[in-house]
Amino acid sequence: MHNTHALEALREDVVRRNPAEPEFHQAVTEVLDTLAPVIARHPEYAEAKLLERICEPERQIIFRVPWVDDQGTVQINRAFRVEYNSALGPYKGGLRFHPSVNLGVVKFLGFEQIFKNALSGLPIGGGKGGADFDPKGRSDNEIMRFCQSFMTELYRHIGEYTDVPAGDIGVGAREVGYLFGQYKRITNRYESGVLTGKGLGWGGARVRKEATGYGAVYFAEEMLATQGRSLEGQQVVVSGSGNVAIYAMEKVHQLGGRVVACSDSSGYVYDPAGIDLELLRQIKEVERGRIGLYAERKRSGTDFVDGGSIWSVPCQVALPCATQNELDESAARQLVQSGVLAVVEGANMPCTPEAVRNFREAGVLFGPGKAANAGGVATSALEMQQNASRDSWSFEYSEQRLRDIMIDIHRSCDETAREYGQPGDYVLGANVTGFCRVADAMLAFGVI
Repeated sequence: MHNTHALEALREDVVRRNPAEPEFHQAVTEVLDTLAPVIARHPEYAEAKLLERICEPERQIIFRVPWVDDQGTVQINRAFRVEYNSALGPYKGGLRFHPSVNLGVVKFLGFEQIFKNALSGLPIGGGKGGADFDPKGRSDNEIMRFCQSFMTELYRHIGEYTDVPAGDIGVGAREVGYLFGQYKRITNRYESGVLTGKGLGWGGARVRKEATGYGAVYFAEEMLATQGRSLEGQQVVVSGSGNVAIYAMEKVHQLGGRVVACSDSSGYVYDPAGIDLELLRQIKEVERGRIGLYAERKRSGTDFVDGGSIWSVPCQVALPCATQNELDESAARQLVQSGVLAVVEGANMPCTPEAVRNFREAGVLFGPGKAANAGGVATSALEMQQNASRDSWSFEYSEQRLRDIMIDIHRSCDETAREYGQPGDYVLGANVTGFCRVADAMLAFGVI
């Protein structure tokens, strides 16, 4: 019988066999903590050693990326692709270019991705990749040379039926363009379905860039509706100012909420009148500048707080959309004290375990990333669908598909939580729903 003791033994084994990978240990622990009742109900999962297998990636690729900067100096980066689980479809997950990228971070993201992709209800497995390359301050030519060198190795491991990467932190439309160009050049194939997040003119999908942010806000709206509330008139704080954060803010404004603060790694801006998205987009997407410029240009009533915690700004709805472990226990306590109703993860694992515990004990609605931010990868799967049928859908139809998927994910998590006697526990709901979908497919395939 695979009881709590056996789950703890497995967790200890994962920690022992994967040393110095704290984010990966955290992600595995968070899932294992909720699975005891499932294993009790399905002893066949334990007999087939499904948990042990799901914690071990199917394939891990680590490679060197040499490139030449604008000064003619040779630079060397380390890159990764963890092809984690393909029980439900080809590996699918983003590429992250950031100095913090290491094997443990990529494995944590890939592990989360397995369950997130399963929750989307679409035929995609879980994977993740990236490099410890810092795109900040690099010219377009340097980014191009790096992407071309990166793809020269990666191309042999990917394909529309094998592994389909996308963007993540540091990898947007510009980078995907360079990556796709090099893949096409090397393989002599116009294989649109090999990368998602492409430009609209060359195989991209409408609503893809908006999808993660929009989806998280749809999820928040569904959660609030269970308590007879909505986003209308709520004060909202969104951390980050990248792709996810910008489109989360846009959808909050469309649904009648007011975003009063956002951030980047240099600090945060507070604008009680509501963040001006056009100005923010100009600074972040066109000029690629720091968030402090927002306060300089907007002036009236706007504050820039250098290096402060954005979670000290009171709000009813908090959307952490920056990076992992950005919202800790003291931030969670501040939010609870200021009367937060819902916390929805737009980023991957932005709340520490202690923060999550604080929210759950205080009765705050908490939407874990693997459910709340699944809209991005779901729309990537829709992009693959359009590529496979050589088709392109309208914005309205694409957005309706996204909204339906988010409503469905919320319903699945909600029903599973009730079924297991924990109504309102979206962490349990998301983990159990995603795990069972992957586990059933793995059982069907035998020991592979």
